[in-house]
Amino acid sequence: MFKIRYTFIAIFLFSQIISFAQIPSGYYNAANGLTGAPLKSALHNIIRNHTERSYADLWTDFQTTDKTSAGKVWDMYSGCTFTFVTNQCGNYSSECDCYNREHSMPNSWWGGTQDTMYTDLFHLVPTDGYVNNRRSNYPFGQVTTPTYTSQNGSKLGPCTFAGYTGVVFEPINQYKGDFARNYLYLATRYENKIASWTSPMLAGNAYPAFTSWAINLLLQWNAQDSVSQKEIDRNNAVYLIQGNRNPFIDHPEYANLIWGGGSIVFVNSITVQGQGGATSIVTQGGSLQMGATVLPVNATISSVTWSVKNATATINAAGLLTAVSDGIDTVVATANDGSGVYGIKEISISNQGSGVNFIDLNDKVTIYPNPANEILNIDIKQMQFHPDIIAITDIRGKLVYKSSTVLDHQKLDIAELEKGVYFITISGKNCKSVFKFIR
Repeated sequence: MFKIRYTFIAIFLFSQIISFAQIPSGYYNAANGLTGAPLKSALHNIIRNHTERSYADLWTDFQTTDKTSAGKVWDMYSGCTFTFVTNQCGNYSSECDCYNREHSMPNSWWGGTQDTMYTDLFHLVPTDGYVNNRRSNYPFGQVTTPTYTSQNGSKLGPCTFAGYTGVVFEPINQYKGDFARNYLYLATRYENKIASWTSPMLAGNAYPAFTSWAINLLLQWNAQDSVSQKEIDRNNAVYLIQGNRNPFIDHPEYANLIWGGGSIVFVNSITVQGQGGATSIVTQGGSLQMGATVLPVNATISSVTWSVKNATATINAAGLLTAVSDGIDTVVATANDGSGVYGIKEISISNQGSGVNFIDLNDKVTIYPNPANEILNIDIKQMQFHPDIIAITDIRGKLVYKSSTVLDHQKLDIAELEKGVYFITISGKNCKSVFKFIR
């Protein structure tokens, strides 16, 4: 009993330490007022010394740097639900078999297991072993016609980003900024070594370090996918372990100051509108694509973060507004450049009803809580016929979960689903019921 209490206290205290691991006062003072190569070199001097980890240490480190809210491994390549330690690779023959230690900048580009970069947590992440193997040592890029697509939508195929046509790997949108800022960190932390590394993305020098097409790609990803809470938490956790930070997570504007011309143009206005000028949603569970016009047109970072003020609708990262209940909701688009500028638009929502649709009214199924956060309970004990499939689709009809194991009462872990409206179908040979729930 004493050991259990001690472990709980230790975990609690460590979690509290992480929550307070912010940027130390004056950490970036030496970089103030600099741009271009001098800024990069100043940052190099700030972050160049860190506590080196062993390769074996990484398995334990991931348990604090890459843990989801549900306590699972945060896999950015396929989105599989891995359990720490239990699902370490291992052998794999398909996705979701196990997770491994991925060098987001492939080891073959620079080589050498003795280099501190080999265990630098800022570019080492846990990923699905099978997808990692498919990614191989291909650079990051943009893919229109993939030859392979992982379960979460990561793609492998010929590059369609201007300047390169070879095979590349494209992570999903919500992680593009993460990987871009990892690469910018590497070029800065190891600026005294990067000139000797070889890759289609690298220029063979300390500055600018990357080829022109790679700079354009990384700056675009840095702007389009703004720093997330996941990255902030990871930066703080790695800082506690290694003793250095990723400057491009703390200050994403550094990327443009170093590689983008040396000046920042801030957003000064945002106009929000519904597609086609629409100002309402009148169909049950209906959606409306929102758009934002950002001025000036040459703003350095023109991306926005979407949110709603009320619970009558949800909105995803791409600005798709989905109705939940009747009322007026205010859609907010906030500039990601730190200017504090935002735009708003009120949308009227009607005809949403109770939010639950039965196809077979003889079936009595209970799902709760609704809305749900991490766990969705499903009770089918009173159904006339026992079903054999449970499936969940998102508002666009994309299948996000399916199981042929159906119990009278079961709990589904939905912590990894994006916020929004989903439909759960419970079906069998002689029965079918469909419900709407909110994550």
